[in-house]
Amino acid sequence: MTGHHPPVTDWATDFDHADPVWAANPFPIWDDLRRRCPIAHSDRYGGVWLPIRHEDVAAIAYDTDHFTSQSVIVTEGRPLAPAPQGIAPPISSDPPFHHEARRLLLPAFSPKAIGPLEPFTRSYCNELLDAVAGEPVVDAAEQYAQHIPVRIIAHMLGFPPEDADEFREFVHDALESVDLPVETRIENFAKLDGYLRAQVEDHLANPRNDLTTFLLNAEMNGEPLTPEHVGGTIALLLIAGIDTTWSAIGASIWHLAQHPEDRRRLVAEPDLMPLAIEELLRAYAPVTMARLVKEDFEFNGCPMKKNEWVLLPFPAANRDPEFFDRADEVVIDRAENRHAAFGLGIHRCLGSNLARMELRVALEVWLEHFPEFSLADPAAVRWSGGQVRGPRTLPIQIGIP
Repeated sequence: MTGHHPPVTDWATDFDHADPVWAANPFPIWDDLRRRCPIAHSDRYGGVWLPIRHEDVAAIAYDTDHFTSQSVIVTEGRPLAPAPQGIAPPISSDPPFHHEARRLLLPAFSPKAIGPLEPFTRSYCNELLDAVAGEPVVDAAEQYAQHIPVRIIAHMLGFPPEDADEFREFVHDALESVDLPVETRIENFAKLDGYLRAQVEDHLANPRNDLTTFLLNAEMNGEPLTPEHVGGTIALLLIAGIDTTWSAIGASIWHLAQHPEDRRRLVAEPDLMPLAIEELLRAYAPVTMARLVKEDFEFNGCPMKKNEWVLLPFPAANRDPEFFDRADEVVIDRAENRHAAFGLGIHRCLGSNLARMELRVALEVWLEHFPEFSLADPAAVRWSGGQVRGPRTLPIQIGIP
């Protein structure tokens, strides 16, 4: 969060999802809006709507006639890439292009494809925690969560693992620096584009068994993918597959650090982990997506104008008491859990099998190494702003305080 905008004084008429108050604790904001103004509006970013109730978020997410996914990150500018594919297909594309672009990726993210990555992930998580063994305080975000998805995605794409810091910078530029001037954002994208071009050229010269080569050989409707399509999809996997997952891992550790009863239960009953993961995803869903209004359109009494943004805060939908029982509590053995952490509609997260595996393995390994831990300093925890919310600094006191 770079803080170029004036602070928000009224969330119903002038909200800003990049405001530090939202980053630190959005829950009271959502509760307040749900009561007095379920769909807020702001003139920032050239006009944005913010539905808060599950029902409205779902209705817009499923409505591809009135809302386009051509751009899913709210910024001052409007889409940089033309339809049908947009800048990062399939997430930035609409039907019918979207269906084919998504379908060709499904095999790469099926449970069968993700299974073999689990031992690699587990061994890397162990390596990270072996490196901090004996330290009284470990930053669970900086020393652990942030590294895991970066390494896994690099491994899947066949990119050099030593480029991890560059990936983190790309993610920051794309998702957190949304209030920077458009020119700066275009420069940042050019850096990412240059990096990806070099990787693609290397893969064309030296094909290997990885996701990049898979995309370079893939066909859609009998035609090879365009270089822009391949580059955009890789950019999507890098950006969407990293920040989201490390945010979920970090938020889960943050929760367990403050709820010893949940933590002890997971240590004692490891079979609970799959249910616990779904509940932690519901309660601390990291991702808010966006759509653009295609044409002037009235939605539930809101006069939406062409090219205005609509934010889809899946985390707020997941806390809607109309949709979930005990919506604001974490019930780690919640059995019925139709949460929206992976989104709703045609763009539901393609990498959910991968994200679930990484989150489960990261928590299992953490609890094996550190069955007892607490927050070292609650005031030192920093959350990222923008459309992916997760802890960026998370000092954890190891052992029983």
